[in-house]
Amino acid sequence: MHGIEQKVIVITGASSGIGEATARLLASKGARVVLGARRTDRLETLAREIRSAGGIADVLALDVTNLDDMQSFIDFAVELHGRVDVLINNAGVMPLSKLEALKVDEWNRMIDVNIRGVLHGIAATLPLMQEQRAGQIVNIASIGAYAVSPTAAVYCATKYAVRAISEGLRQEVGGDIRVTVIAPGVTESELADSISDEGGRAEMREFRKIAIPASAIARAIAYAVEQPADVDVSELIVRPTASPF
Repeated sequence: MHGIEQKVIVITGASSGIGEATARLLASKGARVVLGARRTDRLETLAREIRSAGGIADVLALDVTNLDDMQSFIDFAVELHGRVDVLINNAGVMPLSKLEALKVDEWNRMIDVNIRGVLHGIAATLPLMQEQRAGQIVNIASIGAYAVSPTAAVYCATKYAVRAISEGLRQEVGGDIRVTVIAPGVTESELADSISDEGGRAEMREFRKIAIPASAIARAIAYAVEQPADVDVSELIVRPTASPF
C-alpha cells in the first residue's frame, strides 16, 4: 500500500503536541488513525473533531510503560481494521534537570516512557508486521539524540537509545518493514510542563523562544509515511531555521 490514504496508523501519545498534530494531518489525508494516550478525554475530543471533518479515528486508553496495555492497543486496531500499517511511537516525557539534582524518580520515568515505551510498541507490532510482510515503525527521537546539553543528560540518553534501537531494528527487518526516526528540534508541545527543576525550566524557556509548531513535525512524519514501499526514510532532523543546535 503506497501513500497515506486508507492506511491504518496507530499513534501513541496522541492527546497533545506532535501526536495530536500528526493524527489530524494523517486523518485529513485519508488514514484510519487509532489514537492512544492516558488522557482519554482529550483523545475523545480529538477523535470527534477528526470525524466531524470526515476522517476516521478511534481511541483507546494507553500507558506505554505497560506491555499488556500496548498489546491491547495494537489488538484493538487489528479488531477494527484488520491490520496495522504504521506505528508511530510518539509518547515521551522530558523532565529536565542537572544530574546533581538527583531526581531519580524522573530519570526512571523517562527511561520507562521514552525507552521501554518504544520497545513495547515494537514488541506488540513487529510480529504482526512480519506476518503481514509489510509495515512501518516511526520512532520519535529528538535533536537530543545527536547532541547532549546541560540539564538534559538523561533525556538525551533516552533519545540516543531510541535512535540506536531504531537503527538496529532497521538492519534486522529490512525488506518488508520500514523504520524511520524523526528527530524534532525545539517544538511547541506540553513536554516542558513536566519539568519540575527551576534550572531546567529556565533552560527550556530560552530554547522555546524559537520553537516551531507541532504541525511541522507532523508534515515530516507524513512525508516519511507517504513514500513508496521501496523507499525508507531512515532519519529526519527537523529544527527551527534559527536554531544553532
